[in-house]
This record gives sequence, structure tokens and C-alpha cells, in this order.
Amino acid sequence: MTGFRFVWQGLTLEARCSGALWMPDDRCLVVADLHLGKSERIARRGGALLPPYDAAETLRRLDEEIAALAPARVISLGDGFDDDAAAEALDTDVTAGLARLAAGRDWAWVAGNHDPAMRGTRLPGRAAAEIRLAGVTLRHVAVPGDGPDISGHYHPVVRLAGARRRALLVGQDHLILPAFGSYTGGLDAGEPALAGLVHGGFAVACLHRALPVPLAAPTGPMMRRARQNVTS
Repeated sequence: MTGFRFVWQGLTLEARCSGALWMPDDRCLVVADLHLGKSERIARRGGALLPPYDAAETLRRLDEEIAALAPARVISLGDGFDDDAAAEALDTDVTAGLARLAAGRDWAWVAGNHDPAMRGTRLPGRAAAEIRLAGVTLRHVAVPGDGPDISGHYHPVVRLAGARRRALLVGQDHLILPAFGSYTGGLDAGEPALAGLVHGGFAVACLHRALPVPLAAPTGPMMRRARQNVTS
């Protein structure tokens, strides 16, 4: 799979096809909005009975990224779980899978709006409200005027050839990851809540390769620099 490498805020970063972000200099893998336990949470609240395979599929994709990159650190940018009860109710196979993936790594769960308690007691890793790394704040929701930050929350998507595609959005001060979880919707990158954060930047669509596409300023300096840094 082909990633897209670019420089942002002085950091070398790689947008992955999976929707993850790789920080090679720190050997740090960043993901957002896993929403583990979503099918269980919906059923618990009397909603539709979805096939209960979302957590297993999300972990399978995360396992592929960890096997490919061998990160020293993994950071989940909030909403790792669909709610705090879901974190406690995860299937034992899922908790065992998480323990295996986290073994020997610094694993951090950032608090999200779905999981403000940050983690279940049976889960590996540590909890954090925010994480400061290489001069950038990693948090769940971007804070206008308080960048630079890397966040999730909005589940951004872009339209390509009439289809909605998950996308990482890159603005001057805010970088917003797509949802990594299997059962997640998305917010169009042109919606005001997102467009105001990344105006003049670009998106990286998650296809069979990570494809950079322009947003509001297709010929702006950030886009020109990014096009020069495609990597395999």
C-alpha cells in the first residue's frame, strides 16, 4: 500500500491508506475514533442488531499497520470506544488482541466525547486528556486558535468520482484524522465545522493508495510542497 509523506509544522508525517498517521521520526502511530464496541452499544440501547464484528475488523486493520511499521508508540485520539460501558463490555478476544498489540509499546488512550473516562480497567495502556509531542498537541477535537494540533472527532470524508472517501485533512494549524473504526460515518470536508479549520489546506483520501487532493486552495503553497513528497 502506498502512503503519502509530507512535512507539516516541521514534522515529517505519512498519511496511511488505512486512515492512520505515521510519525517516523518518533516511531509513533496515531489513529482516531476506533469506536470499539459500537455494535454492542447500539444493541444495549435498543437499536438495530448489527453484526458484532466491528471491533474484530478494526483490530485486524490496526494489526496490519503495527506489523508493517513496528511503532514504539501508539496513540488513540479519543473515542477509542463507543462509550465508557462499551470499553468495559468488550469481548475477551478483543481485549486479548489489544493486549497483544500493546505489548512492549507506549500505548495511550486520549479521552473523547464518547469515552470521557478514557479507558476500561481491563485494557492495556495509559489514559491522557491530551498529549504534547514534538511541539504539537494531540487531542480529540481541534481547538481553533490553540494549534498546532492533531485530532479526530469529525470523521472527515471527501467526495471523489461521486463516492464518499475517508480522508485526513491538513490545514495550517490543524490536522484532522478520519475515523479508523469500521462502523463509522463521516462529515464532508466542505462542511463549515471542518472547512474553517483547514481552509487553504489539502486532504489525503484513503483509497488503495493515500491520494492528496486539494481543498479550498488547490494551488496554495502547502499543496505544492505536499505534492513533492509522495512516498511508497
